[in-house]
Amino acid sequence: MRVHVVSDVHGRADALARAGDGADALICLGDLILFVDYDDHAQGIFADLFGADNATEFIALRTAKRFDEARAMSARLWATLDGDPREHIERNVRAQYATLFAAMPVPAYLTYGNVDLPRLWADYLRPGHQVLDGQVTEIGGLRFGFVGGGLKTRYRTPNEIDDEEYAAKVEAVGEVDVLCCHIPPAVPELLYDVVARRFERGSEATLEAIRRTQPRYALFGHVHNPLRPRTRIGRTECVNVGHFRGKGVPYVLEW
Repeated sequence: MRVHVVSDVHGRADALARAGDGADALICLGDLILFVDYDDHAQGIFADLFGADNATEFIALRTAKRFDEARAMSARLWATLDGDPREHIERNVRAQYATLFAAMPVPAYLTYGNVDLPRLWADYLRPGHQVLDGQVTEIGGLRFGFVGGGLKTRYRTPNEIDDEEYAAKVEAVGEVDVLCCHIPPAVPELLYDVVARRFERGSEATLEAIRRTQPRYALFGHVHNPLRPRTRIGRTECVNVGHFRGKGVPYVLEW
């Protein structure tokens, strides 16, 4: 059995269309949307609405952790547009989802990332796409558990949830052969992004579940440039499957 795994697609519909080539199935661990691109400031919804120069300034403020100034700048820019900012965001998100789900191979098993808008996914899913969150499915004789979304941060991305809600989803998954999450377990070397020079949030509940249940693999994304892309916790191989927008190739899991 051969399964390809991607995470942090962030608009890469071209590569996504090829991501299932040679595989029996595709797994997508979320973050389909590109709101701001820290590598190419001219890309993403923010740049489409306000231009690359404003995106550069906004990214610089967030990178410097000047979050209040970034929010104030964002509010000023949104005020220049007609109508509700949420309508502008949703229209652009929907355009990206239409392209991305059309490119998504089948069969595919998906869970949400922290920048996704879960309520919109049902409008774009095609036959052969299965969304799982706090749920388990069997693929090729192995039990795969899925936990989507991210935890609360100062970045206030759209799909961040409370620690208790996240832990409940991990608990609902229980014992599996492969644990698939958007965010990593709370292991410092898996959480530090060497380019952004910051720690992302990981899940203590996921870490505890890995120690207790020892799945064969724990797969995740979220950290685009991790200090360490993989580590072992007991018998569990913990793997960051890679920043798909940057790499354009999936992680391959075979058994």
